[in-house]
Amino acid sequence: MKLQDVNKTKDDIKDMYNTYFYETFKRLDFIAETGEGSYIIAEDGKKYLDFMAGIAVNSTGHCNKRVVEAIKAQCETMIHASNYCYTVPQVMLAELICKNIGMEKIYFQNSGAEANEAMIKLARKYGKDNFGPNRYKIVTASNSFHGRTLATLAATGQPGTPIQNNYDPFIPGFTYAEYNNLQSFIDACDEDTIAVMVEPVQGEGGVIPATKEFLQGLRKLCDEKNMLLLFDEVQTGWGRTGELMGFMTYDVKPDCVSMAKAMGGGMPIGAMCTSAKLALTFGPGAHGSTYAGNPVCCAASYAQISEIIEEKLADNAKEVGAYFMEKLKSIPDVKEVRGKGLMIGVEFNSNIANDVKYNSADEGLLMTAVRPAVIRFVPPLNVTRDDCDKAWEILNKVVSELVK
Repeated sequence: MKLQDVNKTKDDIKDMYNTYFYETFKRLDFIAETGEGSYIIAEDGKKYLDFMAGIAVNSTGHCNKRVVEAIKAQCETMIHASNYCYTVPQVMLAELICKNIGMEKIYFQNSGAEANEAMIKLARKYGKDNFGPNRYKIVTASNSFHGRTLATLAATGQPGTPIQNNYDPFIPGFTYAEYNNLQSFIDACDEDTIAVMVEPVQGEGGVIPATKEFLQGLRKLCDEKNMLLLFDEVQTGWGRTGELMGFMTYDVKPDCVSMAKAMGGGMPIGAMCTSAKLALTFGPGAHGSTYAGNPVCCAASYAQISEIIEEKLADNAKEVGAYFMEKLKSIPDVKEVRGKGLMIGVEFNSNIANDVKYNSADEGLLMTAVRPAVIRFVPPLNVTRDDCDKAWEILNKVVSELVK
């Protein structure tokens, strides 16, 4: 039987989910059957304006024609080959990424968490190789989020939350400092610290943009102390903040940057980029992955990134993002609207974020709630002002009803 021939009701699907799945997500009450541009279409034909974009993944919209054609063409020639082989999609994507973001070497992974895990491993090995066995510590930020593997969980600065509860003991070597507080990071570093790792905009932490002074200060600190500056751009990368990469928004170049989400057009892929010198830290056998750099994922990523660059979608993110942020300030109960480009957080005066999320979904608008009082919008980068107006109308209605 082909999956396309499955004929089950929504209740059938929900019953099967309850029978077979771990319950780690509270699902929205519809089946996402098809995707089209900025919309998800459900089993009953209802259209949902997707300002979640697969959680910052579908940055050129659902089923972008260029991405779909690239996937189809690649599937007809080579779906998978081991990394002992050269493949055209992998090397073409490597060149496209490195040349456009000013980095020299790339290491592909399958997800953002894996890209961050690789970045942590690289920093530790670099420290031990060059400075001795105790030079492995990394300072990250409070309220950061770097992934759900054990190492990236240890790097995540959210103690006492469900993200970290009862997964201890954590991998040693991580210290948390206050985001946007340079002195806090200076105080957290000691002679055994090898790297500082931050997000240019904290996503799960409440959509908190870094200040330029903070990131430039971290660059200076790392240069003075022979430490590496690591940027987690899993969410901020590839046009989201109004530049191709978030670090370009701040005129600060990291030693290593991770990426995922938006780079794949919906296919699972991640990567880290470094200088050629730092890349020498990983020699044969030092790191590896069976699926990383998969030809289909690389073909999709090449199409996605090419579309972002050629259609100047980072510029659209900057322009439309500014328009949407200004418009959102008129929503009732709003305390603050913040973000960069089309990575936007709305903080309310009351803890209504989850109610806003689910009630808005009922009305046909999708977003995430990242804090009790904060919702996050990460729509496709080719979103229009008309789309933003529609989103505003739904959000205004939902919030007005909640706080009346």
